[in-house]
Amino acid sequence: MIILISPAKSLDFENNAPTRKSSEIFFEDEVEYLLKKLKTFGVRKLKSMMDISDNLASLNVERYQTMSVPIAQGESKQAVFAFTGDVYQGLNPVDFAEKDLDFAQEHLRILSGLYGILRPLDLIQPYRLEMGTSWKITQAKKNLYDYWKKKLTEHLKNEASEARFILNLASQEYSKAVDLKSINLPVITPEFKEEKGDKFQMISFFAKKARGLMTAYAIKNRINDPEQLLSFDYEGYSFNERLSNRDKNKWVYTRKSNTNNK
Repeated sequence: MIILISPAKSLDFENNAPTRKSSEIFFEDEVEYLLKKLKTFGVRKLKSMMDISDNLASLNVERYQTMSVPIAQGESKQAVFAFTGDVYQGLNPVDFAEKDLDFAQEHLRILSGLYGILRPLDLIQPYRLEMGTSWKITQAKKNLYDYWKKKLTEHLKNEASEARFILNLASQEYSKAVDLKSINLPVITPEFKEEKGDKFQMISFFAKKARGLMTAYAIKNRINDPEQLLSFDYEGYSFNERLSNRDKNKWVYTRKSNTNNK
């Protein structure tokens, strides 16, 4: 199994990670190329390109000026502990035992606009670069999808040689950075919905957290067969056979709207 998740905009580089284990990023040359270009951008350019505030643009101009590869340990943090968004609240990696973290390092991959693909313990520096950013990198590479897709797809093909399936818990923005159809494995992209009366609704915040919850479930239970995912039951979710179509890899999980979701 390979699990795919998205990064997060919110970061924590103030608190130390609960482990000193770390690893190096896969795509040093590709990251260095992007950084060289980003270092030439001023506040106005970044603000326009990323559609962010003056303060955020200024912060990231400063960040890019000091970033480099290879990444020194004292200037960085392991990716899975650096990201703190909704997915990572559900994932809660600080609760992992050492064996959980070892399993995650082997099976979990974080897609990134700047770094391409990250393992949980890959060292990163504070950054902001969403995969969907409107950035014409070169004449041929009109956006980050053009820049990364072939490289990420080939990388995952190599990693998938011993896997039985891909559990895609990344957002649509990040899933599009990989040509999943060209990887010769079943791809399961679960949906998470809240039951309200006779309707089922996907609510972004809860769905993001649920992706993290399922990631943690897969890691802690050492999932290696898709059928094992049918038992996922964290925070009141359960597999909804009626809304699902497993023949088409459509897996839907639902819960009552008043179940652990305040």
